Amino acid sequence: MQTSDSLLKCIRQWDENALTKVYDQYAPAIYRYAYRLTGHAQTAQEIVSDTFYRLLLALKNGGGPEQHLSAWLYRVAHNLIVDFYRRQPEQDQVTLDEALHVAGADMHEERILRREEAERVRHALWLLTPLQQQIITLRFLEGLTNEEVAQCVERTVGAVKALQHRALDSLRRVLEKVDEAQN
Repeated sequence: MQTSDSLLKCIRQWDENALTKVYDQYAPAIYRYAYRLTGHAQTAQEIVSDTFYRLLLALKNGGGPEQHLSAWLYRVAHNLIVDFYRRQPEQDQVTLDEALHVAGADMHEERILRREEAERVRHALWLLTPLQQQIITLRFLEGLTNEEVAQCVERTVGAVKALQHRALDSLRRVLEKVDEAQN
């Protein structure tokens, strides 16, 4: 298996096999990350495409990641997600009845409840600061280590731990307020 450093060296030389390997290795994770933050498959696919386009463009212009390819890709994808939300008008939330109608009658109740809970958490996550959103998503939804998250957000591991603690506390408070409002 090729190391990240050797892959970087190869893609800088426009080695097609290495470029393909980088895409195959990182595209699924970038897609999951984008999908979790946007909730839209097509948007997530566009973010993956744009992320790798920007990688190629950066390499062509003599830039791009010097090290930590994964962190560089996540950072680009995150910036694209932020741009996506900046361009979006405030949208009304879809009611459960509308979701059932669109999804079809063959969905099982448990699947519907999981989707509703995921939407609830996603909306609560959106109320956090962008950096807190990124840290929570990378750490808990993408499963990155604190060290990897620190590379992605260009902070120290200690800062990531502190931000993670504050973000989880904020997320808990937001979810409690939502629960209180619904009862």
